[in-house]
Amino acid sequence: MDKGEKATKNAPSGGDERQRKAAAAKEYGAKQITILEGLDPVRRRPGMYIGNTAEEGLHHLVWEVVDNAIDEAMAGFCNKIIVEILPDHKVRVADNGRGIPVDIHKQTGTSALEVVMTKLHAGGKFGQGGYKVSGGLHGVGVSVVNALSAWMMAEVRRDGKLYVQEYKRGNPVKNVRAVGKAEGTGTTVTFQPDAEIFSTLDFKWPIVLNHLRQQAYLTKGVKIEVTDSREEPANSYQFYFEGGIASFIKHLNDNNVAKQENVFYVEKEQDGVNVEVSLQYTEDFKETVFTFANNIYTSQGGMHLVGFRTALTRILNNYARKQGFLKEKDENLTGDDVREGLTAVISVKVKDPQFEGQTKGKLGNAEVRTAVEAVFSESFTVFLEEHPKDAEAIIGKCLLASRARLAARAARDTVLRKGVLDGLTLPGKLADCSSKKFEDCEIFVVEGDSAGGSAKQGRDRNFQAILPLRGKILNVERARIDKMLANNEIKNLIIALGTNIGEQFNIEDLRYNRIIIMTDADVDGAHICTLLLTFFYRHFVELIKAGHIYIAQPPLYRVQVGKNIRYIYKEEELEKTSREMTKESKGDGQMAPNVQRYKGLGEMNPPQLWETTMDPRTRVLKQVNIKDATEANEIFETLMGAEVAPRKRFIQIHAKSVKNLDI
Repeated sequence: MDKGEKATKNAPSGGDERQRKAAAAKEYGAKQITILEGLDPVRRRPGMYIGNTAEEGLHHLVWEVVDNAIDEAMAGFCNKIIVEILPDHKVRVADNGRGIPVDIHKQTGTSALEVVMTKLHAGGKFGQGGYKVSGGLHGVGVSVVNALSAWMMAEVRRDGKLYVQEYKRGNPVKNVRAVGKAEGTGTTVTFQPDAEIFSTLDFKWPIVLNHLRQQAYLTKGVKIEVTDSREEPANSYQFYFEGGIASFIKHLNDNNVAKQENVFYVEKEQDGVNVEVSLQYTEDFKETVFTFANNIYTSQGGMHLVGFRTALTRILNNYARKQGFLKEKDENLTGDDVREGLTAVISVKVKDPQFEGQTKGKLGNAEVRTAVEAVFSESFTVFLEEHPKDAEAIIGKCLLASRARLAARAARDTVLRKGVLDGLTLPGKLADCSSKKFEDCEIFVVEGDSAGGSAKQGRDRNFQAILPLRGKILNVERARIDKMLANNEIKNLIIALGTNIGEQFNIEDLRYNRIIIMTDADVDGAHICTLLLTFFYRHFVELIKAGHIYIAQPPLYRVQVGKNIRYIYKEEELEKTSREMTKESKGDGQMAPNVQRYKGLGEMNPPQLWETTMDPRTRVLKQVNIKDATEANEIFETLMGAEVAPRKRFIQIHAKSVKNLDI
C-alpha cells in the first residue's frame, strides 16, 4: 500500500533457483528433525498454548492456576480460594481443596505432583474419576504455567504434612519432599512469569479483579479472596455470592431499570448436564447474554445458547397466545423481539465438553442443547404462571419490540429504495476509493467538513475512502433501529459500510477492511469517537471481533527547532522531545522550540494530515477489540445509558485522574 512501491530488484534467475532447491533437498535429512522433550514445545511456541506473550497471555497464566482451584470447588472439595499479586511480578494461588496427590505415579516412577506440574496432558481430568466436570480438559494448564515461569513453587497439604517442590523454567530443582506438618488440605502455587518469554510482566489489578468476580458468580458458595500486595497498604477484595448467577444478573443490571421485579433463576441436572439459567428484562433495547461451560466463558455461544433461545421464543409466544396478548391474526414474536432488553446468563457443567479449539469459544455438545431447552422450558413456564405481573411486563416489552421491528423494517426498506432510485447505493458525501481489493481498502470516518476536506485532498485515492460526519451522531444506546435509520449521518455510514444492519446484517458484504475513526484530539473529538464506538459495539460487534475497527491517532503537538520538525503523539513526550531538539540545535546556535498544539484535524494542511495520521508507513492506529465483554458492556451502559446516577458516580470516582481535559 505504500506509495511508489516497486517490484523487488535482483530477483534470482530460474536456473539459480533450481540449484538452490536441489542443494536444500540434499541437506534435509534425519539430523534436521528436532524432537522437543518435556515442556520445550511450550517455551518454543507459547502462543499455541496461551494465545500470545503480551498482556492477555500473561494473565492467562493466572486463569490456568485458578481453574484448578475452581475445578476442586465444582467437585465439592473446596470452598475458599486466595489469589495474591506479589512484588517482583509473582502471583500466589491457594485453595483448601484435596491437594494435588504426592504419591508415586506408576507410569513414571515419580511423584504425582511432579507429573502434574511438568508433563503436558497429565492430570485428574481424563476419565480416571478425579473430576466429574472440569474446565481444563485440554490438560495443559498448570504445566504450561510452569514452563513459562522463571520460577515456581508448589506446596501441597495432605495427610497432615506439607509437601514442597520448586521449579525453574519448568524443571524441578529437587524431588518432592515433606518439609513439616500441616493442618487441613489444599494446594498453593506461586509463580513468576519468565521475562525471556513475555513482553510485559505487569499484572493489571482491574483485569484480575473482574475475572475472579465473574468466577465467584459462577461458583456459588465459594469465597474468593483477591489481594494486591505490590504496594502498601495492600488492596484487597472478597467475593462470595450465595445466589450464583442470579447475583450476576443483578450486577449486570445495576445501571439499568428492571422491567420485571423478580429475577428468574433455575438450577437443575438433566441427563448428566447441570443447567443453571438466570434472566431479567430491562427497559433497555439491547440484548446482554453471557454463556459459560464449566465456568469457561464461551464468547461464540454454542449449543447451550441455541437451546435457551429456542425455548425462550417458543415459551413467550405460547404464553402470549394463551393469555390473549397475541390474537389469531397476529404473527408470532420473533427471536429478536423476545431478546430486546434481555439480560441472561446461561451456565452449564458437562462431563465431556466439546470445545471448538484451544480458545474454547464455542460449545458443541448436542446433548447440552436438549438439556438446557428442557430445564429452562419447564421452569420458565412455571415462573410466568406464578408471577403474572412480571409476565405481563415481559410480554409488553416483547410486543413493543415487535412493533418497532416492523417500523424499522419499513424505514430500512425506504433507505435502500431511495438509494436505488437515486442511481447510487453510496452517500454523496462519501469520497470512495478506486481499488476493488478488499484487503487494501480502508475508510476514514472523519469529524466535520473541514477535516473531511483536508483528508480528501491528502489521502491516497487508490485505497482510502473518506466519509465526513456533520456534528455528533445519535447516541444509539438510547435509540431503536427505526430512530437510528432516520438519522442521516448514521444512515450514510450504514450504506457506506455495505453490510446492512440488524437481522439483514452480512459481514461478507463489508466494503472496507479497515474502518478508521478519525476525530479531533480534544473533548468533543473524544465524545464523537465514543458515540461511534457505541454504535459499532451495539450494532456491528462482529466488525470489532473480526478486527476491522480502528482509531486514528493524530498528533497533539508540532515542535519545530530551526528546520527540524517533529510531531508529538503523547503528552508526556513533549517536554523530553523539546529538550532533545534544543540540544541537537546547539551547533547552529541554540534555538528555543516553537510548539504548536493541534486542537483539530482541520488545522493541518493535507500533506501534514497524510504524513502524521493517514500514511500507513508513519501513522499510528489503535485496533479496537473486546478483551472482556462484561466490562465493556458495563462501561457503555454507564457512560452512554439513560441512567444519570451511575454516570455521575463514575465521574466522581475518576475525576482526579482525568488528563488533557480541554477547558
